[in-house]
Amino acid sequence: MIETMVETVVSEDARTVEPETPVTEAAQRLRDPTVPALVVLGGDRAVIGIVTESDFVVHVAEEEGAATVGEIMSTPVVTVPPGTPIGFAADRMNEAGVRHLPVVEDGAYAGLVSLGSLTPFLSRTRFDITWKGTPDRAGSAEDSEPVVPERKLDRAVNG
Repeated sequence: MIETMVETVVSEDARTVEPETPVTEAAQRLRDPTVPALVVLGGDRAVIGIVTESDFVVHVAEEEGAATVGEIMSTPVVTVPPGTPIGFAADRMNEAGVRHLPVVEDGAYAGLVSLGSLTPFLSRTRFDITWKGTPDRAGSAEDSEPVVPERKLDRAVNG
């Protein structure tokens, strides 16, 4: 089986911010429906954090006053290299409880991969479905009943 790698689905034009970026500016950038997350970069394009809608919810619920991205970003950040198989990337998301992974090559930010960009590939490469009977034969539902094994990525796909 040929594995699809993260580099084929990475969004290289994903938005980035610096830790000093005001929270209000970051929030305005996240209002764009095409921006799922903001990757926080330090020197040499090193990934030092990530800001998502969840970080803003926590900030509003727990903090007072204006803040910078560096104060509300999630860190440490789970990252993957471009040559990572998408199944492994999905497993990393599931294990870490995140929906976005910055892609890092040679220590520098190279793009962002989100659960939504992996999902079309996961249905074909990660979930095995076997059949009882013959699914292509006309007959009763009992003759062609799918048997779906427990899905390893249930939380990542559904939650």
